[in-house]
Amino acid sequence: MKRVRPYMLLLLLFIASKACAWELEASIALKQPGNTAVTYDLKPQADRLVAAGKLPVTVSRELKKAGNAQLLTVTLTAQEDVYFHLELAARTGFGTGNCDFYLPGFWYHKNLRSPKEAPSFHTSKSWNFREDRLSAPLTGVYDGAGHRSLTVQRRLGQGCDALVPSQEGEVILSGASSIGYVGFDNETGQAALTFGYPYEESPRRYIRKLTLAPAVTAFAALKKGESQTLAWLITEGEAESYGAFVAQTWNECFDELSPSPLTPLYNAEEVKAQLANYFRQSFVDRFPLKYNSGLTLRTADCKPYTEMQIGFCGRVLLNAFNEIEYGEQHGDSLLTGMGHAILESFRANGFTSAGYFHDYVDFSKGMPKDDVHSIRQQSEAVYAVLHYLQYEKTHGRRHAEWESKVRRLLDNLVKLQKADGSFARKFRDDGSDIDASPGSTPSATGPLVMGYRYFGSNNYLQAARRSANYLAAHIISKSDYFSSTLDANCEDKEAAISAVTATYYMALVTKGKEQARYVQLCKQAAYFALSWYYLWDVPFAQGQMLGDLGFSSRGWGNVSVENNHVDVFVFEFPSILKWLGLKTNESRFTRMYNVIYSSLNQLLPTPGRLCGIAVPGFYPEVVQHTTWDYGKNGKGFYNDIFAPGWTVASLWELYSPERTPAFFGQKTASNP
Repeated sequence: MKRVRPYMLLLLLFIASKACAWELEASIALKQPGNTAVTYDLKPQADRLVAAGKLPVTVSRELKKAGNAQLLTVTLTAQEDVYFHLELAARTGFGTGNCDFYLPGFWYHKNLRSPKEAPSFHTSKSWNFREDRLSAPLTGVYDGAGHRSLTVQRRLGQGCDALVPSQEGEVILSGASSIGYVGFDNETGQAALTFGYPYEESPRRYIRKLTLAPAVTAFAALKKGESQTLAWLITEGEAESYGAFVAQTWNECFDELSPSPLTPLYNAEEVKAQLANYFRQSFVDRFPLKYNSGLTLRTADCKPYTEMQIGFCGRVLLNAFNEIEYGEQHGDSLLTGMGHAILESFRANGFTSAGYFHDYVDFSKGMPKDDVHSIRQQSEAVYAVLHYLQYEKTHGRRHAEWESKVRRLLDNLVKLQKADGSFARKFRDDGSDIDASPGSTPSATGPLVMGYRYFGSNNYLQAARRSANYLAAHIISKSDYFSSTLDANCEDKEAAISAVTATYYMALVTKGKEQARYVQLCKQAAYFALSWYYLWDVPFAQGQMLGDLGFSSRGWGNVSVENNHVDVFVFEFPSILKWLGLKTNESRFTRMYNVIYSSLNQLLPTPGRLCGIAVPGFYPEVVQHTTWDYGKNGKGFYNDIFAPGWTVASLWELYSPERTPAFFGQKTASNP
């Protein structure tokens, strides 16, 4: 059979029972240093897998029932010193054309929303990936024709990793590593799930954004007389849809990995006290728009830069409100003054003639003449300013001009809405489309609901309802979450979180059957959002900063297919997850909330523990947990350029769970 690596020829080991009708293929490659590896096909003989000739290693195998799964255990014992690479595959018999695949936090359907420069079916129908790229070490396939599924999940032991001298070709590991690989193979027209140890990545490695590189195959050492045991859970299932399959698989992964909360290094007040230093040190007041410098900063010095962004990576307006609220709570007139100065500058100079915010300005080039707007950034700006106006109103202060400008912007959004309820991803000041992709539509739902609540305009609620109907029909029902992040246009975590947030807001302002519908939609989307968040701790080698800091990846989310690192993008999602867990009686949601909440402050830069950042409070952004970089550093480190504006805003929201419920007149985020 033709393979991703054509020299890896595999024979079939058929395993037949009523509970299991997949076929297992096996081979082992042995390498002598300086020589090309030689691959040996393995076939069953009693409780062993044997080659045609004698090998310097014995391979035993056991298959037994483990709950609703089959536990495959393989033990290798060296008769003499060897360097080995074990490759397995579970052939399903499912026709490739009917199949969609799932590798948590990295692969959805066929990854066809992603370009050919990233892993997708555009480039190959067969892929293998290191386990640490994935939020759970699992590969799965869903057969839409028969509504059947198969998953293979690594059963984890003690984690470790090793530094290697090369990232391509045949590589002998420099020490112990627990990292294997998972993937899928469709070369015969029938789907097979691939897995093995140690890792390989083929037919290409994905090393940085839109950059594929030559494949790699790792070899582990086994000394004479030593043994190594590996185990995988292989689970057959049935599901009515791909979305149901992902939800079912996430539940099974959560139960198997059972992530526990960390002991937080800091409480919420301590985190905010450190993050407030970002506000003080990043303030820029020499341009028509005042702002906290939040993007294109260097980790080495964190000095302010000339770029400003209202949402997305900058979150300037939300951070300005955070400064005002925190400053007043703590009697810090400096912070309060900076926050008011930022918002006042935007009231005076932050709008185009058409009534939209300036999304982005690089002041080294002056104010923009031809604005490009995104529905996401305009929506995030409305969200921030409405929270500010509500806060001011509760303190007896009204801002008529601000209210007028926000109403005009909301009216603009209503006019932008398409007949089907969607919004274009990017548009010009005159309202014409630049990027008509509808994937960012749910970002507008929440601010429209807020506008309805603040101004009492039913027109905004109707627009929100139309957007939610589009979301239900075209995104959630199709399990197609994409194009929410603005520096990529692919399957991404933020699109799923936007869907969760949109349906949550609709549930807050509706009742009865309509509310129940939004709660159910919220739950469906939540599984896809959760699928991006790590349920396990990837291992690091000594000398990789994150490992030396004791970093645990559980609770952190991968970013997108195009951008394969973890970050703290959560904003309201954990609070919604906790609310949803209570609303639907799903304890896994509540437990995962506790994992996320306890985990995300691990890399807070403080004076005695800077975590690789030059200035306390400037929270890191690009956390490189696998073999990935943007041209700098790599696994266990950060990129040298980062955007702390949004990381600070995200954590601030995490530690302000009362904010949105209070806006809608509810007591707490966790009380349904």
